[in-house]
Amino acid sequence: MNFKEKEAIYLQIADYVSEHITLGKWLPEEKVPSVRELAVELQVNPNTVMRAYEYLQNLEIIFNKRGLGLFVAPDAVPLIKAKRKERFVKQELPDFFASLYLLDIDLDELLQHYTEFKNNYKN
Repeated sequence: MNFKEKEAIYLQIADYVSEHITLGKWLPEEKVPSVRELAVELQVNPNTVMRAYEYLQNLEIIFNKRGLGLFVAPDAVPLIKAKRKERFVKQELPDFFASLYLLDIDLDELLQHYTEFKNNYKN
């Protein structure tokens, strides 16, 4: 995983986990990888993964089954989408709109690019 410098690594790991859940790679009520497993996979310190998991537990996206590990919450997908949408609208959308305006990109052109992206993203 390539990490960005502008955001804490544990938040990027939380996004990684959230993306896996949203895309259906990790299903509701399914066990998520252990802290050690994910740390090895992402080549990070286990404490960083633990912090990401604690963050996701606080958001009720994953939950702990005592003695069994962490599992995806039944309503994780709508929670993730609501949280990510809120962050996108507040933090990223204003810059995105400014770029569209400054580059004279109209909605038809934007829709074309978005459609191409969606078709390629599924593959």
